[in-house]
Amino acid sequence: MKRREFTVGLVLPGVLLWDPARAGGFSESEAAQGIRSALQRGAELAVASLGKPDGFLGNPLVKIPLPGILHDAAKLLKATGQQKRVDELVTAMNRAAEQAVPKAKTLLVNTAKAVSVEDAIRIVRGGETSVTDYFSGKTRTPLGEQFLPIVTQATEKVSLADKYNAVAGKASQLGLLKGDDTNIQRYVTGKALDGLYRLIGEEEKKIRRDPTGTGSAILKKVFG
Repeated sequence: MKRREFTVGLVLPGVLLWDPARAGGFSESEAAQGIRSALQRGAELAVASLGKPDGFLGNPLVKIPLPGILHDAAKLLKATGQQKRVDELVTAMNRAAEQAVPKAKTLLVNTAKAVSVEDAIRIVRGGETSVTDYFSGKTRTPLGEQFLPIVTQATEKVSLADKYNAVAGKASQLGLLKGDDTNIQRYVTGKALDGLYRLIGEEEKKIRRDPTGTGSAILKKVFG
């Protein structure tokens, strides 16, 4: 059977089946291969960058700060000579994220390999972070479940963590904090995932800007 080639634009009433500006003469299967390659590349690079000492703490793009009102309250703690304790908590939060991220690699790679042709075509047609958005939609919830116990174990070693949760609980009653910000373990888990997808997104943008620079023939063909 002859494979389908995306070389021209085809329009039905109100429906654009293929954007000729993006068509490069590649087949559906090649589109899927390119998306799988982009997903896997972004995942592996992000995990390698973040899942090591100072992967979060030393990277201003993803470093995890105290949230909102508690960040402001930390200034008072510092003013009363408790700078070291605040720094200890922030360091522990980021170290917890660094410990959790490597656990993401297997699920991310398996998700990349399982991309369907239909999903690949939608991703190719999408915006500059459509690959990352797909990853987030498929993996954020299960990764959160994997990260949380690791983050919990890491933050429990810091005495200030329990006090954070106590203060955060009172702040939430006053409407000053909401959602995951009221619990340090869930807050760090969410921020760890944000950082992971952010770096995957940055890699995706690089691929789209310079697919030739990746050294991958299939990425050059699909994103070139």
